[in-house]
Amino acid sequence: MLFGGGPIVASAAISFTDWSLLSSPSFVGAANYVKLVQDPVFYTALGNTVYFAAASVGLGVVSTLGLALLLNLPLRGIAAFRTIFYLPSVVSGIATALLWVNILHPDFGMINYLLGLAGIQGPGWLTAEEWAVPALVLMSIWGAGNTIVIYLAGLQGIPQSLYEAAMIDGAGWWRRLRHITVPMLSPVVFFNVVTGFIASLQAYVLVLVMTKGGPANATLLLGLYVYRQAFEYFDMGYAAALSWALFAVVILVTLVQFRLARRWVHYEVA
Repeated sequence: MLFGGGPIVASAAISFTDWSLLSSPSFVGAANYVKLVQDPVFYTALGNTVYFAAASVGLGVVSTLGLALLLNLPLRGIAAFRTIFYLPSVVSGIATALLWVNILHPDFGMINYLLGLAGIQGPGWLTAEEWAVPALVLMSIWGAGNTIVIYLAGLQGIPQSLYEAAMIDGAGWWRRLRHITVPMLSPVVFFNVVTGFIASLQAYVLVLVMTKGGPANATLLLGLYVYRQAFEYFDMGYAAALSWALFAVVILVTLVQFRLARRWVHYEVA
């Protein structure tokens, strides 16, 4: 309540004030929210945020589930591979950002170097508007070790008797994946989608370090816009209003996901 609820209530009160941190706050009513509705940069940040969240979660679900399926195979030394794939998730955000700035560098970065070996001219990943967000999405997959662990737990909780019965009936790998693994794993997928969207919609640290919202606001996310208004422009009232707008977006996206979950999430009935 002290470190969570208190700041939430305080930010709601601050959003109705004009406060620069250097003077006492003055009540301005809904002026910050009116400014928000009329702010074109807000809509740019909102579009970038939804784009980044949808792309990173979509690609993340496919890639991490695929890796979890591979890491669930009964092979010798598989525990070592599980550790290797999990390790990036414990690296600090700043270190991850600095690492990927070098990997994505247009001149001496590893990705463009490998593309050059194949005769492909690599783009300016973090300097071209059309490639900046895809570069951030690519980077977000690298630290998805926690998601892989959750998928592994879900996969190991599926009864092997279901696979054995399906194999006796002649079901191949693809049919077992489609009719057993995916339906039985759907609650876990749903959990990872919801938490992934919440985290992606609030992302800002990596973007702050890597691109600072550029080029031309192509990577300006709502979280970074809140930070910029609060600690660069010292407009705490408007920053608080933006944070509540971000909260509303998170709630709306989460409610839509729960609504759609009725169509594809299957729970085992005892």
